[in-house]
Parts: sequence; structure tokens; C-alpha cells
Amino acid sequence: MRPITLLFLLLVLFIQSCAQLPQKIDAQEGPKEKTAFQTSNPWKPVTDVRADVAIVYSVKDHHGKADMSFEQRVQTWRDKGYTTHFMSGIAWGEYQDYFTGEWDGKWHLDEGQVTQKGDTLWHGRMVPYIVPSLNFIEYMKEKVIKRVIDSGIDAIYLEEPEFWARAGYSEAFKREWKEYYGFDWRPQHESAENTYLANKLKYYLYYRAVEECFSFAKEYGKSKGMDVRCYVPTHSLVNYSQWMIVSPEASLASLSSVDGYIAQVWTGTSREPNFYNGQEKERVFETAFLEYGSMESMTAPTGRKMFFLTDPIEDWPRDWADYKKNYQATFAAQLLYPMVADYEVMPWPDRIYEGLYRTSADSEEKAQIPRFYSTQMQVMVNTLNDMPLSDNKVSGSQGIGILMSNSLMFQRFSTHLGYDDPQLSNFYGQALPLLKRGVPVKTVHIENASYATAWQDVNLLIMSYSNMKPMEEAAHDHIAEWVKKGGTLVYCGRDEDPFQTVQEWWNTNGNDFKAPSEHLFGKLGLEGSVKAGEYAFGKGKIVIMRKDPKEFVLEEGNDLEFVNTIKKMYDKNSKSEKLRFKNHFSLTRGPYEIISVVNENEDQSPYTVKGKFVDLFDPEIPVLDEKKINPGEQAFLYNIESVKNPQVPQVLATAARVYDEQITADSYSLVAKSPENTTNVMRILLPHKVENVEINDPSGNVLQAETSWDESSKTYFLSFENYPEGVQIKLSW
Repeated sequence: MRPITLLFLLLVLFIQSCAQLPQKIDAQEGPKEKTAFQTSNPWKPVTDVRADVAIVYSVKDHHGKADMSFEQRVQTWRDKGYTTHFMSGIAWGEYQDYFTGEWDGKWHLDEGQVTQKGDTLWHGRMVPYIVPSLNFIEYMKEKVIKRVIDSGIDAIYLEEPEFWARAGYSEAFKREWKEYYGFDWRPQHESAENTYLANKLKYYLYYRAVEECFSFAKEYGKSKGMDVRCYVPTHSLVNYSQWMIVSPEASLASLSSVDGYIAQVWTGTSREPNFYNGQEKERVFETAFLEYGSMESMTAPTGRKMFFLTDPIEDWPRDWADYKKNYQATFAAQLLYPMVADYEVMPWPDRIYEGLYRTSADSEEKAQIPRFYSTQMQVMVNTLNDMPLSDNKVSGSQGIGILMSNSLMFQRFSTHLGYDDPQLSNFYGQALPLLKRGVPVKTVHIENASYATAWQDVNLLIMSYSNMKPMEEAAHDHIAEWVKKGGTLVYCGRDEDPFQTVQEWWNTNGNDFKAPSEHLFGKLGLEGSVKAGEYAFGKGKIVIMRKDPKEFVLEEGNDLEFVNTIKKMYDKNSKSEKLRFKNHFSLTRGPYEIISVVNENEDQSPYTVKGKFVDLFDPEIPVLDEKKINPGEQAFLYNIESVKNPQVPQVLATAARVYDEQITADSYSLVAKSPENTTNVMRILLPHKVENVEINDPSGNVLQAETSWDESSKTYFLSFENYPEGVQIKLSW
């Protein structure tokens, strides 16, 4: 063999071995669980999403439009190569056999959550929100969990452990009250203390329900030789507090039976209006950023797995342009947390691909998802299969945390003694004045205060007890120790809300503090009635502002004192930089660039990036040399110049999932799979201009396609109709 020929063959082998192909599926690696979606229906060609996991919803046979058993529905997804998991509600669900007495011969509709007016809160026909009694928990174990595990599923999701704050008047709840507290039920609307006690009980009931169900699942799984994983899909603490719902949230992360969460954040939660600069309106990106952040910080210290969820639509019927705009905002927000790289790419693909929604905001005409939007959505979804973890940090001054507690959910309903917290303004008042100035604030959960990792990268902590209370006094020891070592604490609060005096640890069992902050201040060396001002403790600083945080956002221009105080203390404490204000956030994750430009900022200029990019929010996935992002907009770009081996053929962006890639010296072939009735676009990086292209449908017939070559980026563009069975592509040069 001639030396030059041998050298050429070795080069080809080297390229093949080194190629890092972004969406390659290697069957030998075993089942992946990086991306997932949930569905209550069997496999259909129009909903073949091509994520790693199909989470099959509900054990009910003949569920929805599917005339088949639960096991048969599961098998349809397995037959198409999916790993199958299971999900059902724990606060509601298709449990009519329990409520109507079919299971144990007793009627249980009286176990629904009931308001002061005597109304049961319903999630659907014969589906009440549940007061989770021990009897209901036994039903869940016997009728739901055992069946799921018997079907061979080893991952169970019990979603949304929710108790409405306005509920708590049913006979079932009164029985639980007497059992838990040892004295008769008290109406929550009559006092702040009754409200606090009621919500602590609601919190406990779902903590118990999750613990009991998941502990049983683990043990039953072991008896069958299975390692069953258990997850809690749940709204964020920010959203539940704003929507007046009580849930165990952060406390579940410490349970050995809980393996992780799905952060249920989407347009529907993030568009809930809040106050800033005296105006109440939707701030979808900023709210989503805080929601995802609260979920990440809730679980990071415990090492639990976290899936981030986005939804291309939402529960409320709107028009497609509205969905697209807000999907981009929430999608960008989730990607700005580079320490999370597992995703539920969508819930309910049936309603996304087959649902009818308004064609425009001013029209009642309805249509299925437009091709441009399904294409864009699938491009975005397929990037999540490739999205890397990253040690990079989102741009902006780091180290500012906002303290949160599960008790944020305890004070939202009822209102007492005229004290109100409109739209959770006592929380947003600590966050939005900084977030709107381009400061990437993070949240810290007081329930995680004992974990050293909870304090990593936190140099300045903002907190208030105007809207929450510490559930355990030990947390104050950890906060004081953090300040003593050099942390800066900014406490905002008048401590005048009616929940300051509820019967709790700070005023019982030998403690006699008028407010929980007095106990904290004592730990910080401050005695008596502490006035506004700056104080020292150890190597750290304490600043006390005697204003409730809501005052910073309910009136126009009222946040300057707060912002200036934060800047002053940050600058004092920082060894390397001063607090920087700007109008944007950006992050690099591998080849991906994520950018969001905020509005309501003094700087109204666009943010501009230059280079060689693929625009992933454009269904045409064009190559750009420059991208301008205006205030109130987001961008998602693939940086072509970041590719380490540009001579290796690889798909940079596509509205399908790629399989069976093959590289030779003069060709590149692959199979692309995506749902039926959608259009694929692909941008492929190649070493040479394509001379011949072969595109065949699953039957081997030639498939019509749009193609073009971009010499500046050395990328080839393809567009054709998708097939779930796969389109075969071969490019030669």
C-alpha cells in the first residue's frame, strides 16, 4: 500500500473516531433520561416527539380517546424505542373508583377540599382536589403504584401536591386537624394564627402523602428486584405562593424516597402579573427566571435531579403569536441556569400538535399549530437533547441572594387586620429592582441553610419576614455563622404584619420574642428593639431597613433607597468588582448563546452580538453575522465559530432528531425522525460544498426538498417533510 493512501485512510479513521456529533444516539450507552414529555395517550405518528422518555399519564384503562388498557398504552411507546415512566396527580386524578366507593365500598367525595362557602374545589368531573387521608394513601399504593411497578416501570412521578389556601373547611380536614393538633378545628378566616395553623397542616398532609407513597414504591420495587425512582413535578415556590396554594416544596428534597423534581414553569405560571415601579403587569421572562431559580436552589444542595419544563402553549386559550413570544421568554430563562441540563420538553403533545387555537389575537378563527411554529419549536426541543452542563455564569454581578421559605405559602389567604401583600410584592420587591437592572439575583432556601453548598457564591443576602416566617430556629444559627464569616445581610421589614405574633417557636417554650427577627438579631449581637441602620458582626455586616419590600415596587420610583443600599454594601464587601447595572443577561453553554434584554430599564438600547451564528428562534435557521436583541426580547443562537472540529460533518440545528450517522472521506449520511405533519429544517456543517444529495422517505422514495449552500459558514441547508419512521439523507462532495 502506498504511504499516501495509508495516511489518507488513517486520517479518515481518526476523523470518524473523534467526531463529536451533537445529536447522535448510541444504543450501547443504554437508555438516556435527559429529555422527556408527558402524555395520557398512546403513540401516534403526529406526536412522536423523539425525546428520551415518554412519561405515560394515569393508570386508568380506556383513558381519554384511547380504547386500551394502561399497559397497552405504555407498550405502544416502548415499541417505538422510548423509555417509559409514569405520572399521575397526587392532589387530584382519575380516581373515581375511590370517590364512588368501588374500591372499598365507601363514598369518599366528602374528602375533597372545601372553601368557607362550602364549595368543593374540582379539577374535573368527579375529580375533586383531595384532602389526602391515610385511606386515600392506601388506595394510591394498592391501585396505582403497585400496578405501575408490576408493568415494569421503574420511575414514578406524583405531581402537584397542592392544597388551596382558601380551602380547609371540609369534615375531612377537620378530622385531620384534630388528629394533628389535638384540639378542635378553628376557622382560618377568623385569625392570622388560625390561617397559619391551617396552612402548616395542609403542608404536612402532602408531605406525609408523598413520603408514604414513595417509601412504599421503593420497598415494593425492591421486592421485585427493581430500583424505583420517585420524582415530584411541582410548580415553583414563587408561583404557589402567588397563586395561594400550599405544597411541601423544599422539605421534600430531604426525603430519601425523593429522587428529584420537575420544575413546572411555563407561560401560564410566568405570565401572572406582578408589581414593579408602580405598575402591575405581566413580566414573563423575569418571573420565569425567578421561578426556575427557586427550583434550582431548592434542590441543588441536596443533589437531587431536576428537570426543567417549558410548554409551547399554555392551559389558557390564546393565539399562536402569543404562545410563541412567551415560549421564547420562558425557554431562554430556563437555559440561563447552566447547572441544569435535564428537561421535560413539553407536556401534552396531543394538545400542542392537534389542538385548535386562535390564529390571531383579534380573531376567533382557530387552527392547528402553524408550520413555522412547529418547526421552530422542534428546533428548540432538539437542542435540549444536546444542551450541555456548563460552569459558566450568566452575565452580571454575582453573589446576591434572596432568602425564601416554604412559609411564603402560609400567609397569602386570608387577609387579616388589613395587611395585604398584593401579587406577592414582598417577594418581588426584593428581586425585581435588581433583576430589572441586569443583576442575576439567586434565591436561597432557608430550609437548606444547614447545607454549606446553599451558601456558595452568596456574598450578600436580602431577607424579610414580612411575607414568611422561619419554621425552625436553627436556621438563624446558620445565617449568623455566615454573617460572622464575612457575609452581608440586608434585612427589610417593619415586622408589623399580623403573622408576627402567631403561636410559634419564637414566642413559646421559653422564647418570648415579639417577632422572629428579634431572635435572629440576638444571634447577630443586636439586642432589644433594633432600629434601621448598619451594624457589624464578626467579619460581616448587617443592614436593617425598616420598610416592607412591597413598598419598593408598589409606587413608581420607590426602589432607589433599596437599590442604593444594596450597591453600597455590595461594593464594600466585594474584593474584585463593583455592582454593575445593565439591561441584559447572556450566557454561553457550549456552542449555544442565550441572551435576554430586559425592558423597564433606563437603557433602552438593543444588545448586539457579532460573529457567525445560526438563529435558533427563526424557523428558517438562517446564518447571521450580527444579531440585535431589543428590550423585551430574547435570542437563542448556535455559535458556528465555537465548533472545535469544523472539518467533521455535523448537524448544527434541526427540527428532527438525528440517528445512524455515518461519515466517510467524501460523504455524510444520517436518518432524521420527527412527528408527522411537520416540516424539518436542518443546517449541517460540512468540509466541502455538496455535489450530490439523496433524500428518501421511509419507503425509499425520493423526497422533495429545499436545499442551499452557505459558503461563508460552510453549512448546507435542507428542508423537507418529516416522517416519524425516519427520512434517509446522504450528502456527498
